[in-house]
Amino acid sequence: MTRPRGTVGYYVHHVGSGHRHRAEVLAARLGAEGVAVTGLSSLPRPAGWSGEWVRLPADDDGATREVTARGHLHWAPLHHDGTRERAAALSAWLHAARPDLLVVDVSVEVLLLARLHGVPAVSVVLPGRRDDPAHLLGMGVAEALVGFWPAEATGMTPGLPEDLRSRLVPVGALSRHPVRPAPTATGAPGAPGAPGARTVALLLGSGGHDISGADVDAARRATPDWDWRILGVDRSTWVDDPSSVLAEAGVVVTHAGQNALAETAAARTPAVVVPQDRPHREQRTTGDVLATGWPAVVCPAWPGDEWPEILERAAALDARRWADWCDGDAADRFADVVMATRARVVAGDAG
Repeated sequence: MTRPRGTVGYYVHHVGSGHRHRAEVLAARLGAEGVAVTGLSSLPRPAGWSGEWVRLPADDDGATREVTARGHLHWAPLHHDGTRERAAALSAWLHAARPDLLVVDVSVEVLLLARLHGVPAVSVVLPGRRDDPAHLLGMGVAEALVGFWPAEATGMTPGLPEDLRSRLVPVGALSRHPVRPAPTATGAPGAPGAPGARTVALLLGSGGHDISGADVDAARRATPDWDWRILGVDRSTWVDDPSSVLAEAGVVVTHAGQNALAETAAARTPAVVVPQDRPHREQRTTGDVLATGWPAVVCPAWPGDEWPEILERAAALDARRWADWCDGDAADRFADVVMATRARVVAGDAG
């Protein structure tokens, strides 16, 4: 019996928006090559998604216990209906669709489930210290590893063993929006006299943060010479497409999430970055790397009276360096890794 070809799955983690954005961009690229992409997630189907979308049961609601299997996994709670139903739904799709490949963004448990079904996987790797047993097992069984930062951004995965580090392909930051032309030093948004020179765009993501409305109000009071535009402190200020606001601002204030940084870099606007606490020091690690010469002032916590000086320092940075972080070609490089991996494993099947 000949197995049908041409299907790729994309598992989308439900926390934060970057996973979904990457899936949408990859689906568009692979669709142009005639490869159908099926999304698998507990998130609702995105409005612009043209292919199949499998809505998975949630596994993070209700009482949970022994979620890590004594440190060997990240999230597999015992006796939880959602966990069981989620695995069953994924297994049913893997059996019925018989995909060439599954992109996993991100879950160690889904990587293992795919491999146990004989389905090869590409693993998205997030920044941070990922040398715990669960990460090493998940990345070890993947056919390819992809990171969304540039090769020049060294130190994004401290402690990763060399055998995995050598397999990890950094494709650069992936933004949904086209990158802006590189500004001249005197024409950058933050330059004195430039449009938006005294405007701050506050961009906070959907993955959660510890910045309150009171924090924002205090920052505005401390900087009366700056006009703050608030994007995403809560659902009332959420904007699906912040690209025009980011491009017109003199400074972006944001966390160190991958999607927020990609969109800031694509806008070629200098930044103040306040990393948030995440598992495996994801944002703290990114902040450490950004502090080594990228166009960002990195603050370990939300500033107080220092805001005027911090904004001036950020506005003086040369935002042209963001072109090395996000050059506009990450989506194509991501698609190249997926298609090359798919071609390799399909050829191996044929052999």
